[in-house]
This record gives sequence, structure tokens and C-alpha cells, in this order.
Amino acid sequence: MSSTSLPVTATPGSPASASHPFRAGFQRWFSRLDWFVLPLAGAVAVLALWYLSSATWAKDLPNPTRTWIASKPYIVEPFAKRGELDQGILRFTWLSLILVAKGYAIALVVGTPLGFLLGISPLFTRALDPIIQVLRPVSPLAWLPLGMILFGGWKGANVSELAALFTIALCAMWPTVLNTAVGVRAIPQDYMNVARVLKLSRWKTLTKVMIPATLPYMFTGFRLSLGIAWLVIVAAEMLTGRPGIGGFLWQQYNALIYEQIILCILTIGLVGFVLDRLMSVVERRFRSV
Repeated sequence: MSSTSLPVTATPGSPASASHPFRAGFQRWFSRLDWFVLPLAGAVAVLALWYLSSATWAKDLPNPTRTWIASKPYIVEPFAKRGELDQGILRFTWLSLILVAKGYAIALVVGTPLGFLLGISPLFTRALDPIIQVLRPVSPLAWLPLGMILFGGWKGANVSELAALFTIALCAMWPTVLNTAVGVRAIPQDYMNVARVLKLSRWKTLTKVMIPATLPYMFTGFRLSLGIAWLVIVAAEMLTGRPGIGGFLWQQYNALIYEQIILCILTIGLVGFVLDRLMSVVERRFRSV
């Protein structure tokens, strides 16, 4: 005779049944805190790898403890000014952000209308697209000397600042130009037909139909442009010697002070992250409106 085993069911007081509520509670707790726990675990892993690297194959790399001790004066007094290139880390960051804001504004003012023209006019696209594709990959390290030449003859002008603004604007505007053009081309034809039926003026068609429909593409370009603008400012300050996070990094590199180099790298990354998050918040607000 063959015996058939019946499925075992857990009684209310058994350990198996008791573990299910615990597991479900843990999953609910973890799902609420995974936004914090997972990045924290990643940061701990990076710190462990940093300590291991500085103790084994990269002896010249200062470990996190040494970096903190050497960088503490710049962090605990973030807005102190002891000299032109000896200031608190947030003061350096503020100087860089001011220049980035100016160059970024120029990039948007020039890039957004240019993107609309490229999206609306096929003739304009055929004329300018090859030029854009040639200029877009050029490094900011190449544009900066050209900016120094262009503005070098301006009497009384801050040539290094103008060259930096020129470089930031030129390098940062291409994502805005291209994404805006793609967004204009993606506008459904039905939207334009409705505008014609309602006999909207060109200005109202632009402001009531085209810009709202293109806004998601535009903000994608704006976010990419902001990241490039922040990236370019570091190179511009390194080459011009301007006070800022890039100028401070270059000074510490020449002095072989590796702890402050790491401080600059971390600051650049954190500020870039914050700028991207802020742009994401602005984008959501505009879409809700």
C-alpha cells in the first residue's frame, strides 16, 4: 500500500505561522526605508573600498579619516575668507555657482529659440545641423582659449570671466537646442490643426500649443545643460585661475595636497546632484501647472 502525504498546514500557534507576520512587517518597513537604507549601504561599501585602497595598492591616497582631518577647516568654516584662494568650501562653491548661473542663463536664452527654429523649419535644420554636429563635441578646454582671444581686446573687461561665460554657454546650450528641436517635431499634428481651426495667432499658437507640448523635452535639455554647465565651470576655473571650486582644486593639485583634492571632488559631485534634484522639482511644478 502506498501512503499519500497530506499538506501540512501551520496551526495558529506554530512558528511557521508566526514568521509570516514578522516577514510581512519587515518587508513593509524595508519598503518604506529602502530610499535611505540602500544608498547608505552603498556609501558604506564605497568608504570600505576607499580605506582598503589607501591601505594596500594606493599608498598615496589619503583615507577618509585623513581627508576629514585635513579638510575640516574648510568644512566647519564654510564661508571663511583667509585669502583669494584660501576660503571655505561653500564660499568657493558659491563663487562657482554665480558664474554657472550666468553662463547657464545665456545658454537657455540662446539655445531655446534656436531649438524652436530647428524644429519648425526643415530648411533651417539642413543649414545649421552640420555646423551644430561639428561644434557640439568640442571640449571646453578648446573653447576657453578662443574666448580669451575674442574678449582679450575689450578694455576694462574681466577677460577671464567673459571667456568662462562664453565657454559655459557654448558647451551647455547644445542639449537644450537638440531636445527642444526634437520636442517641436514631436508635437501631434492634431494640435496644430486645432490651432488653425480656432484661428489662433502665431504668438498664441506658440505660447498655448507649442511650448506646453514641448515642455517635457525642453526640461530634459535644461537638466542636461545644467549638468554640463557645472562640469565646464571646473575646467574654466582651473585654466583661468579664478577663485572657485575649480581654481581651489587646481591650486591643491599643484601643491600636492590630496586631501583637499578629494574634498573638491566630493563637493563637485554633491552640488551636481543637488542641482539635478532641484531641476527635477522645478520640472514637476511646471508640469502640474
